[in-house]
Amino acid sequence: MRVDLHNHTHFCNHANGSMQVYVEKAIEKGIDVFGFSEHAPMDFDQHYRLPLEKKAEYETEVKRLQEMFSNDIEILLAYEVDFMQNVPMLDEILKAKVDYLIGSVHFLDGWGFDNPEFIGSYENRDIDTIWQEYFNTIEAMAKANLFDIVGHLDLIKIFKFMPKKEIKSIANGALKAIKNANMVVEINPAGLRKPIGETYPSKELLEACFELDIAITFGSDAHEIAQVGFKYEEAKALAQAVGYTKAMRFKNRDRELFIF
Repeated sequence: MRVDLHNHTHFCNHANGSMQVYVEKAIEKGIDVFGFSEHAPMDFDQHYRLPLEKKAEYETEVKRLQEMFSNDIEILLAYEVDFMQNVPMLDEILKAKVDYLIGSVHFLDGWGFDNPEFIGSYENRDIDTIWQEYFNTIEAMAKANLFDIVGHLDLIKIFKFMPKKEIKSIANGALKAIKNANMVVEINPAGLRKPIGETYPSKELLEACFELDIAITFGSDAHEIAQVGFKYEEAKALAQAVGYTKAMRFKNRDRELFIF
């Protein structure tokens, strides 16, 4: 079975293509379970996410596609939610009737560290401190017990500014919190499209997840049709190299292991 649970749409204003064509591409790629996980509305950085007033339109379109392609592929409804310690998340999202919620960290004190527009800020900060702040925020996200999946676990490496300290040591508290929260870590190949040239998470961190018996799933983080199912075989091979043979799928916030 193939699952791809992290995919965006034109509703977030920085992805391209028809949602129906995304589904058709997923079918072409042999994907069995395909999840739309749009950037959730919140009162921050609103230009790059689904507007709250279009939430119903987004959900209606996903349900339309579920019916249209019910004999060909299983389509899931989800959101990717930004976790920020000083910005509240919306109850309309946290209590929405979805199949799963991805929790992600894209901001540190309002700094969009994965946005090329703000890459210069790396030069003015201690890199070890940045990495620790990032994983402290991941830890807080896990402890909130609101989400099912951790999005791109080590996104902080996106521009290849690497810490001097051991990464597993920096991430240790976050990984333990993820395990305690029974969250699932996605293997996300989008990093292969970025300066880091590496899947999220790294093999090193994925090995740490395996040691803690943290479950995994797969998500291409597609923002355009050509990225649907991106580098799935490489993600699968990475998981197998670490020792994983099963991954997690979701439905109505319930989860089920499958052999991949």
